[in-house]
Amino acid sequence: MQGRLFRAALSVPLHLPAMATIIAPSLLSADFARLAQAVEIVEASPAPWLHLDVMDGVFVPNISFGFPVIKAIRPLSKKIFDVHLMIVDPDRYITAFRDAGADHLTVHYEACTHLHRTVQAIKAAGMKAGVAINPHTPVHLLTDILWDLDQVILMSVNPGFGGQGFIPGTYRKLNALNELRRIHGLSFLIEVDGGINTDNAAELSRHGADALVAGNSVFGTSDPAEAIRRLAK
Repeated sequence: MQGRLFRAALSVPLHLPAMATIIAPSLLSADFARLAQAVEIVEASPAPWLHLDVMDGVFVPNISFGFPVIKAIRPLSKKIFDVHLMIVDPDRYITAFRDAGADHLTVHYEACTHLHRTVQAIKAAGMKAGVAINPHTPVHLLTDILWDLDQVILMSVNPGFGGQGFIPGTYRKLNALNELRRIHGLSFLIEVDGGINTDNAAELSRHGADALVAGNSVFGTSDPAEAIRRLAK
């Protein structure tokens, strides 16, 4: 409980991050044989979040890890665990991910039949609630749920694998979502996930991104700690 309270202090108010743009290194791109070392690198870095992609091989064509792995690495870090579920029927596992140590839990619009109910269940479990949309999904489909969200993840690659190229159309979606937030006076965070590197990080921030998920551009380098520092700048 003490650890959860400490992490909650880092993320409240959610719309005022410690850095101009939150960097969320994605453990999906780390060496799975050295996960503890990867977590320690993020723990010592200026990145306030650790992004955890959970894939089931059904919603996306890949399998990553689940709540047993998250629970195992939770004691190694006081960072915000930003858990992104790329799975079908996420409602079945909400409390399991809460108990494993998730601070933020994001589900996919495309995977939820009753999205409002799912979001409310995440909040009732004591986590920040997010919704992710795939590259082909327009942002206006989220209009009726935005008031209930703490964050929205815009997928800037097709979900399932790390190391893909950034889809430029993400900028249009980012502008549209940022405008919806402004018009309605909302404070949810906008997170962009996929193909993030030093070539586009600053431009995404200027277009309104509050958080950037960086996987291969961090753990695919010879010095992940330095890569995080460069992105943070």
